[in-house]
Amino acid sequence: MIFPDLFWALRRVKVYALIGESGTGKSFRAKLVAQKYGIDFIIDDGLLIRDNRILAGHSAKKEKTFLAAVKAALFDEKAHRDEVARKLQSDKFRKILLLGTSEKMVNKIASRLQLPAPGKIIKIEDIASQEEIEKAIRARRIEGKHVIPVPSIEVKRNYPNIFYDAIRIFKHKGVRSALGRIPKMHEKSVVRPEYSKRGKVIISEAALSQMVIHCVDEFNSSIRIKKIVVKDDDAGYRLVITIDVPFGTQLGGNIHELQQYVIENIERYTGILIEEVNIIIDKIIQ
Repeated sequence: MIFPDLFWALRRVKVYALIGESGTGKSFRAKLVAQKYGIDFIIDDGLLIRDNRILAGHSAKKEKTFLAAVKAALFDEKAHRDEVARKLQSDKFRKILLLGTSEKMVNKIASRLQLPAPGKIIKIEDIASQEEIEKAIRARRIEGKHVIPVPSIEVKRNYPNIFYDAIRIFKHKGVRSALGRIPKMHEKSVVRPEYSKRGKVIISEAALSQMVIHCVDEFNSSIRIKKIVVKDDDAGYRLVITIDVPFGTQLGGNIHELQQYVIENIERYTGILIEEVNIIIDKIIQ
């Protein structure tokens, strides 16, 4: 697509996002958000969903490792994102909801699917109580349970090896019939991803620091690293890199390019999100 912004503007497509820490119940509440705002499509963990059907993509929850799952959720593979992007461009819709752990993540998903950046951000704390969020987190951490917002028959057809259970939710305001008002029912599928059965994979600060050292050396071997600080929060990792640079180095363009180089390479090879890279120049060396 040559002019994606113009393409979506002409179609009057609006992009929404639901963000929250992993395991806080975003997938569980995605359908409710979609109903409230009249949203047609949902992008969740690598899947394109409409109503009760999976239209395109493949679920990150079928991946065998956690890092592979993160990459699938971010549409890291070209064939994966092209399949979903083509479906989005060919189907008619007005609103789409992206699910992610942070604004950076949903913006990255939007960019890779050639969609506009989300115009409305909804936080999980806005639609769920602290008690509900904590309950969802416990179910994730202790039992390894994940939700896909489509009926069990759809998940069994596509991913039978990870299907675990189904949740049926009845809404009081249903539809009228000759028998009176029938409660409207939503079904969501509970799955146990392959990677959750194998335990967690965590990248240590030391390993991340080694990757930073490698990236900086590849970018410019004359730059000396003096200190690396790694901070981890819900949105992603934040890096503070203190360096000495040789005299003559462009402190504007080259250093900004180094920041981008570190971010792109670490995200590409690990699947983790780097929220920001701060570079402190301590000395100019001869």
